Amino acid sequence: MCNLDKDNKTAMLSKKCDINIARTIEIARQMIELARIGYEQREDANCGILYGILLDSGYRLLDLAQKEKEAHRKKGWWTYTMDDGPANHSADKEKRK
Repeated sequence: MCNLDKDNKTAMLSKKCDINIARTIEIARQMIELARIGYEQREDANCGILYGILLDSGYRLLDLAQKEKEAHRKKGWWTYTMDDGPANHSADKEKRK
């Protein structure tokens, strides 16, 4: 089994590659949040550039990681996590039948 992260979101993931994808999704979300806060609190144009790049990068990483997560689901590798919610879990079970 996997190690639990601080929010217990990867508690049900057993493959290391899936755990890394889940962690990447979380990091991308943190990047997006930091970019938004940083941009609002910036004091010069260079900070705006920095946080704009961080925001773009965060969205790009999030998109790539979510696509990879979906690819792993289709292969049957990705299992239910706290982040997925019960509705998605039931749908995954039905797809596997």
